[in-house]
Amino acid sequence: MENPHARTCEELLRFYSVNPEIGLSDEQVEKSREKYGWNELPAEEGKQLWQLILEQFDDLLVKILLLAAIVSFVLALFEHDDQITAFVEPFVILLILIANAAVGVWQERNAESAIEALKEYEPEMAKVLRQSKVGVAMIKAKELVPGDIVEVSVGDKIPSDMRIIKIYSTTLRIDQSILTGESVSVIKHIDVIPDMKAVNQDKKNILFSGTNVASGRARCIVVGKIRTEMVQTETERTPLQQKLDEFGEQLSKVISIICVAVWAINIGHFSDPAHGGSWIRGAIYYFKIAVALAVAAIPEGLPAVITTCLALGTRRMAKKNAIVRSLPSVETLGCTSVICSDKTGTLTTNQMSVNKMFIFGNQSNDDPSFVEFDITGSTYEPAGQILLDGKAVRSSDYESLVELATIGAMCNDSSVDYNETKRIYEKVGEATETALTVLVEKMNVYNTEKFGMSPKELGCASNRVLQSLWKKEFTLEFSRSRKSMSVYCTPTKNKTEVGAKMFVKGAPEGVLSRCTHVRVGSTKIPLNPRLIKKITDKIQQYSTGRDTLRCLALGTIDEPFSPGLMQLEDSNKFVQYETDITLVGVVGMLDPPRMEVRQSIEDCRRAGIRVIMITGDNKNTAEAIGRRIGLFSEHEDTKGLSFTGREFDDLSPEQQSAACRRARLFARVEPAHKSKIVEYLQSHGEITAMTGDGVNDAPALKKAEIGIAMGSGTAVAKSASEMVLADDNFSTIVCAVEEGRAIYSNMKQFIRYLISSNIGEVVSIFLTAAMGIPEVLIPVQLLWVNLVTDGLPATALGFNPPDLDIMDRSPRSPNESLISKWLFFRYIAIGSYVGAATVGSAVWWYMFYEDGPQLNYYHITHWMRCEIEPENFNDIDCHVFEDPHPNAMALSVLVTIEMLNALNSLSENQSLLVMPPWWNIWLVAAIALSMTLHFVILYVNILNTIFQIAPLCWAEWMAVFKISFPVIIIDETLKFVARNWIEGKAGRDLRFMLKCSVIVFGWVVFLLTTVQWFIPNEIWNVPVYMPGDLQNREL
Repeated sequence: MENPHARTCEELLRFYSVNPEIGLSDEQVEKSREKYGWNELPAEEGKQLWQLILEQFDDLLVKILLLAAIVSFVLALFEHDDQITAFVEPFVILLILIANAAVGVWQERNAESAIEALKEYEPEMAKVLRQSKVGVAMIKAKELVPGDIVEVSVGDKIPSDMRIIKIYSTTLRIDQSILTGESVSVIKHIDVIPDMKAVNQDKKNILFSGTNVASGRARCIVVGKIRTEMVQTETERTPLQQKLDEFGEQLSKVISIICVAVWAINIGHFSDPAHGGSWIRGAIYYFKIAVALAVAAIPEGLPAVITTCLALGTRRMAKKNAIVRSLPSVETLGCTSVICSDKTGTLTTNQMSVNKMFIFGNQSNDDPSFVEFDITGSTYEPAGQILLDGKAVRSSDYESLVELATIGAMCNDSSVDYNETKRIYEKVGEATETALTVLVEKMNVYNTEKFGMSPKELGCASNRVLQSLWKKEFTLEFSRSRKSMSVYCTPTKNKTEVGAKMFVKGAPEGVLSRCTHVRVGSTKIPLNPRLIKKITDKIQQYSTGRDTLRCLALGTIDEPFSPGLMQLEDSNKFVQYETDITLVGVVGMLDPPRMEVRQSIEDCRRAGIRVIMITGDNKNTAEAIGRRIGLFSEHEDTKGLSFTGREFDDLSPEQQSAACRRARLFARVEPAHKSKIVEYLQSHGEITAMTGDGVNDAPALKKAEIGIAMGSGTAVAKSASEMVLADDNFSTIVCAVEEGRAIYSNMKQFIRYLISSNIGEVVSIFLTAAMGIPEVLIPVQLLWVNLVTDGLPATALGFNPPDLDIMDRSPRSPNESLISKWLFFRYIAIGSYVGAATVGSAVWWYMFYEDGPQLNYYHITHWMRCEIEPENFNDIDCHVFEDPHPNAMALSVLVTIEMLNALNSLSENQSLLVMPPWWNIWLVAAIALSMTLHFVILYVNILNTIFQIAPLCWAEWMAVFKISFPVIIIDETLKFVARNWIEGKAGRDLRFMLKCSVIVFGWVVFLLTTVQWFIPNEIWNVPVYMPGDLQNREL
């Protein structure tokens, strides 16, 4: 039925054909279920396994690699020699693709599993009337259907949207903060709401799914179920996905050009004798080299490493109570420039607590003075102190505090319960009454010994002592007209000298008008207009300004009416019995800000992130909280910075857009406002994180770049979000943003690591082809290096600690280039050295190694002419050019140099002296494992046959290390330049010049030492022979 809030109870009962005393029949239930379905969230229909696998191959880099595998397989068919390595290469490529797909599928499946643990919040049981059951029966909430008659009472969670048809208690209070952000429970009634367009806050006769009963008992009819449909919006690709796509397109173009160039420059060698004089075989051979170049250029491990790094980031976030549902959203967090946060439960604790109170002390100028106390503790935990002028006092020393505690304990139907699983105290009942319960425990007016009590016992120990001294005979429940409630109590046998009393609690304006006296110690003093004004001014002071406390007046009727004279059935007459009240004191309470939020907002400000508070609560309360958490300064004028939903609606579109540019607070808003605010912020180029917990927040959460649902929120909000806060804490969002920035930084580091390494491989292949020297790296070796050897350190780079200044930088633009010009230069510089060193190690083995063949430059650049020009290759065994040792040297240098390059990638610009390797122990372990794997293929016979390499001796390993180590010095120099010139942070002082001098001197010493080692003395004396003179040289 549409608009059930505007229908009478009789209309609803007729529509569903139900008797409110006996409920639906089984036949009606079945028909209704066929029509409406189960009252539960349907499991999201996940993608089939084959769909997930295919998605992993829908990537440009993967497609290029797949093409390389097919070409390699075709080329293997043309091999005349029956070599095992011919077919190993394409199969290794395919295995790598399958491994990458498996990682991607596993991570996608695993990312959703954490969210399942949060479904515990859903109401599991409901109290329902059914014709087939006797009385009120408990059924699973998912079995409810529209038309069911349901009973709810204190502590119940509402299992579905329901219309109230009968209230058994004087009042029914509902905690619907999860839906509207109102920190105070809402009074409900059964009257018709004629406004068809009423907002949720005004639907006082409707109970909303997921909210809680704070006090009272009622009977309702189910009129709806949990909303399961959301407006479908197109899922936008995150900045990193877009950049990787662009990078893939650019890479494919560059690869094509380089491959064609390598093939073209070797056209003159197609007919060389090494290819049997066949031009076609030569062309195929160099095409294979070009394929190897493509394999080297494509960072095969990149998709898998990025996915793994994002997943590792989600697990770190989960430990900090931020559960990420969408892996790419982790990266987007680093771009966040605006955080739109709910107030209740996120910026505040959603745990109402008494912050201040006052009683009356000694008289001054014929009027009693105020004795004001501050109360510490901002949660439901019954721990805190009562402070007078900043010093802790014993409440038992003040008779008025003893009486105040008695009123708080007796005028109360709520309690606190210790949740063993979460290890926190939670409210049972109404928030303001729970705050009084906790206050009584903090006051401990009878000095109850609590040592050795369990947490559950600590939650009610002092209250039980007070409740044992008085017997609650009956309650005059709260009514909106008199704004108070009271209990009629008689003393137990322990206090026979005291007569019956009525304890009263209510809004100050309602109670004070019926007060005749104030309590001072054990006496009472008559009220006069001057004293009433002083009390009113004090309460006004509590209720406004920075505190904006919600005040309750507590009083006693020392000589109440006899119960026999009271008409308890008529609540309209309760006000007549609550007269001649003696005011004992006033307590001021608030939903306190979380202690860590102020620092988090300061962190956001430092990081260039604007925080906007969005709440359904009133503007004054929200602004007061805003000042306490640092959203506004203490005396800042909030005009133009703070708006109510109605004020915002009254603005023109241009003014609304301008308001969103500077606003820090929106109060009394509805979910529709959130969507509009997100739209304006996005039009300004902001990357927005939006929090929400209610069903109606889902569209705004889907619209924002980062939708953040509360762990205690609705399942619909969670399914629409990218991230869920398990602890509902704003500070967790800030931690997640910091983690997002760190993850993006780490991803840049391992992209830099992989790309610079692959550039080195490209350079080595290009140099080999251009110089015409024997092949130093074959495709299968390149694949092994790229996925296995490179992949492990690259993944470990995801564990890099965040830079110390990570939250001192402004949010990066989503349009920021993934690779800046300076970074590109660094890639080229490091890559060029990697390539040159790899080729140089093979050349060193051929020309300069004492135990090597000691050939000259002509020999190694014209090696294919060895058999047809014997006069130029005197006594040289041509099989030396097929020796696996040069390949082993080149591969070992490549692996070692890339391990050292991984150390360079600990930080983009910080020196290894500042961030030593052990700061990331995972990287050290990954390097050790990668080197171990390299030793395995080097020294296990069958493997070194497949990879066409041979074991190296100690002298050869020393050469490998000496050739590899300069990459550290080169990158340290580049980091020094970046810190002092590119970032422009260093001054040109004496200390700076000294650093420059040390680096230059170090380079000179290093280069001289390297040249002296690389080229032995006797080599300098070797004359240079031209090809025609080689027959005269004695080898």
